[in-house]
Amino acid sequence: MKLQKQQKIHILGICGTFMGGLAALARSLGYQVSGSDKNVYPPMSTQLENLDITMHQGYDDSVLNQIYDEVVVGNVMTRGMPVIESLLNSQQYFSSGPQWLGDHLLRQKKVFAVAGTHGKTTTSSMLAWILEDNNQNPGFLIGGVAEDFGISARNTDADAFVIEADEYDSAFFDKRSKFVHYHADVAILNNLEYDHADIFPNLDAIKTQFHHFVRTIPNNGCIIINNEDKNLKEVIDMGYWSKMVTFGSNDLADVWAHAKQLDCSEFEIFNSDDTAVVKWNLSGKHNMLNGIAAMAAAREQGVSLKNSAASLEKFKGIKRRMEFIGEAQGIKIFDDFAHHPTAIATTIEGVKQSIGDRQLVAVFEPRSNSMRAGAHAHALPGSLTKADCAIVMNYPELKWQEGMVEKIAEAGIKQVASVEGLLSLLKDKCEKDAHVIFMSNGSFDNAPRRFLDLLKC
Repeated sequence: MKLQKQQKIHILGICGTFMGGLAALARSLGYQVSGSDKNVYPPMSTQLENLDITMHQGYDDSVLNQIYDEVVVGNVMTRGMPVIESLLNSQQYFSSGPQWLGDHLLRQKKVFAVAGTHGKTTTSSMLAWILEDNNQNPGFLIGGVAEDFGISARNTDADAFVIEADEYDSAFFDKRSKFVHYHADVAILNNLEYDHADIFPNLDAIKTQFHHFVRTIPNNGCIIINNEDKNLKEVIDMGYWSKMVTFGSNDLADVWAHAKQLDCSEFEIFNSDDTAVVKWNLSGKHNMLNGIAAMAAAREQGVSLKNSAASLEKFKGIKRRMEFIGEAQGIKIFDDFAHHPTAIATTIEGVKQSIGDRQLVAVFEPRSNSMRAGAHAHALPGSLTKADCAIVMNYPELKWQEGMVEKIAEAGIKQVASVEGLLSLLKDKCEKDAHVIFMSNGSFDNAPRRFLDLLKC
């Protein structure tokens, strides 16, 4: 619903995927939107400018010289930044991004929220596409660009809204996870492991936040939960008040699938009163589970398993989720967002099942706060061992746990200190029919495309 009187909001940290999506949604609601960020550059800056959104470079306090109806504070903002200190000293009303979204948009929607340590973006995109392909015209906010939509966020007049529900904190002044603000009607709980070591001291702290999320789901809502995840079971054992639908890869679940191909590129899905077969372009058990969860959620919007299966067979995937970059000299290059040992291992296993004896080269760049803090250092070597050749970026500024450099080397994993050195090593190590996966949740200095260009020379 459009505003009767145009209101002004200013977004601090506007160029992040989440806050940029929020800005686009605010414009669709009729708000006059401006924003600030430390790094204002394409493609996000271009997308926002096309929406008539004015952006300010940097976090100085000059943007507060005018009055806004609300200042929306991204979780990249910290105490000590000039604009934050001035904001706190002023009478200006402010909120976190998740709170703003929950209050101004999601309360009017039937919210499908997808939570979990892994697979949030993929599952959210699958669900949004299933609803779109079945004439539901959903709104969505996803932490990546779905190839089927070409955008990460949109608002529509339809009732359904799909959102990637992150457990990261909301703002410097609100340490609750983002998802508690979303007023979910249908919640997917994909999986739960330790992550975000910069804000969570241990796994139990994350379980507490997930249970806070469960507490927000109404009794006429639905929880769709992976029944193969023991940590999620412990969350549910703390109490739940909504209908629960389980999913998994065996008949102990309410909605379950049986892989008809070893790499899960074809599987049959079952429910007590419905069944369907999915033949798609994706592979790996993790993607099969993501698909089952999305199909189970779509049933809560009246979409049958057969119709969901037909939609998933057309699903194009997500940028930076095993995104095919190109091929040269018979070598195929992929860009993947995997940054947690479990996701790394699962991605490698799924690809290896698909390509058989062909060489798989896995390159990992440790960019996440958790990895840099050493939270996953003990599990990293084992996550890469199924690759035929594994390489880890060991930048000079990276502070590994004591002994980790040696432990990585003992596992037969090569270490490289620069992207230039990496590209040279890859050119020597890759066989003609190799599949090379670049894994990072950062920019990786554009290494995948630089390697493709090098091979084309």
